[in-house]
Amino acid sequence: MSIVVQENNISTFACRLATNYYFHRMDKPLRILGIDPGTTVTGYGLVEVRDKKPVILHMGNITPKRYSDHYMRLKYLHERALHLVKEYRPDVMAIEAPFYGKNVQSMLKLGRGQGVLMAAALMFDVPIHEYAPLLVKQAITGMGRASKEQVAYFLQKVYDLKDMDQVLDETDAVAVAICHFIQMNKPQKSKEYKNWGDFVKKNPGKVK
Repeated sequence: MSIVVQENNISTFACRLATNYYFHRMDKPLRILGIDPGTTVTGYGLVEVRDKKPVILHMGNITPKRYSDHYMRLKYLHERALHLVKEYRPDVMAIEAPFYGKNVQSMLKLGRGQGVLMAAALMFDVPIHEYAPLLVKQAITGMGRASKEQVAYFLQKVYDLKDMDQVLDETDAVAVAICHFIQMNKPQKSKEYKNWGDFVKKNPGKVK
């Protein structure tokens, strides 16, 4: 099944949203919205760069598992992601790239979930950076095979994470955001999409 994109309409709509959006982001500290995607639970974390240091502002989760229908989960994910972008006004979205597993159906569903989350940011022309799970864990703990618990522990000790009762998907999302901060001054190791047109250009097989 092909997805038909009305590029002119989307571009006009995105332009209008982006103009209003960035008018309020001038002369503000850099904000990074980290996302740990999932169709059961999606974690998010907001990090702000102050005096060249990452400060954890907020974290939470989206729980589309309340819906049994997969497509309703995608709709809910997209709507909640739009709300997050409008509320927190990030300068960039850092999202964890799907890992390759043996369950093809699970991978397909996760990829769809990641796609609707990315679409929410692209509608506001918020740049997107994807990071592999191993790179995120390496950036935070120094160990590419670290567990979720170890990632949360390092965030508490190194980045002054106060509340350790958070869902691990939330701390993983914060880790993705801080990974982006760490990678900002390093060679490019992420996939970057600056806007909807850039996404279409770099993924010609996904949108027709």
